[in-house]
Amino acid sequence: MKNRILINSLISAVILTVSFALSLAIQNLFRTQSLIPAVFVLAVFCISLVTQGYIAGILSSLVSVLAVNFAFTFPYFRFNFSMPENLFSAVIMLAVTVMTSMLTTKIKRQEKIKAESDKEKMRANLLRAVSHDLRTPLTTIYGSCSAIMENYERLTPEQHLKLLGEIREDSEWLIRMVENLLSVTRIDGERVNVIKTPTVLEELIDSVLLKFHKRYPGQQVCVTIPDEFISIPMDAMLIEQVLMNLLENAVRHAEGMKELSLNVHTEGGRAVFEIADDGCGIPGEKLCGLFTGYLEKEDVPADGKKRSMGIGLSVCAAIIRAHGGEIRAENRKPEGAVFRFWLEMEGKEHEQQ
Repeated sequence: MKNRILINSLISAVILTVSFALSLAIQNLFRTQSLIPAVFVLAVFCISLVTQGYIAGILSSLVSVLAVNFAFTFPYFRFNFSMPENLFSAVIMLAVTVMTSMLTTKIKRQEKIKAESDKEKMRANLLRAVSHDLRTPLTTIYGSCSAIMENYERLTPEQHLKLLGEIREDSEWLIRMVENLLSVTRIDGERVNVIKTPTVLEELIDSVLLKFHKRYPGQQVCVTIPDEFISIPMDAMLIEQVLMNLLENAVRHAEGMKELSLNVHTEGGRAVFEIADDGCGIPGEKLCGLFTGYLEKEDVPADGKKRSMGIGLSVCAAIIRAHGGEIRAENRKPEGAVFRFWLEMEGKEHEQQ
């Protein structure tokens, strides 16, 4: 609260000082005071626009009225509200500036309400997606456990191993889902403060590939990274999670895929990551909502396979945004899809700081 008041006061003081200096320049250069009230009205409008609440705008209105009356209305450099035109112009200016302050505050409040509404909608969508995505593996785990308990002696060792393998696979999937949900909770909107440490690109890629090959030993990944040494400030665990989600997304959803690639190149002060496949691509109607956290389930398969990719991709988007980067997806020609995101490299980060 104190910080907000201090920031609002500093912003108001700077804008009013600039307006006062500009008004003095107009008076000396053009020998007129007719434009000066408009300058201060503009100043109050700017203050109302960039500060929070009514107080800064209304106080700036009062200060502007006093400044115009004191410095730019005859007799100069003394207050005089006895003349009807001075009093009338002061009342009009105060009314205009107060109305401006109220209007801009109302607009900002409506924008805040809309943002909260969008946030609640996204949470509701995420909850629906979670409910759907958790139901299938939990049902499989319950069914496999029941089959083992009820038919323990009649099942062959191979059947036991098959059912236990399904339980393990679905349990691992649930663990990754929980990791994604915990990341969404950790990265709550724009207020997150990700702790970045310089991470060597080659070490990051090696760690990701090691984990990926443990989960998908039969899937090869074609990797291309720059030869030079590259260090990127990041939360390495979160970026590993992004890369794992994108690679796993390709394995699960890129039907007909024959080649999966992970490419990294530099553009200026950025490191650009690309995960590409030559599979079936992404339906055009789903591209826009790909990172929102919820994709419609109209194509849920009858065999109960886990097909949702909404939560994992929304986690990727949240992590990349928290790092100050961007993530996008597009279809390749003639077939396949590519997910692309960028992060600032170490030198660029230091320049910005």
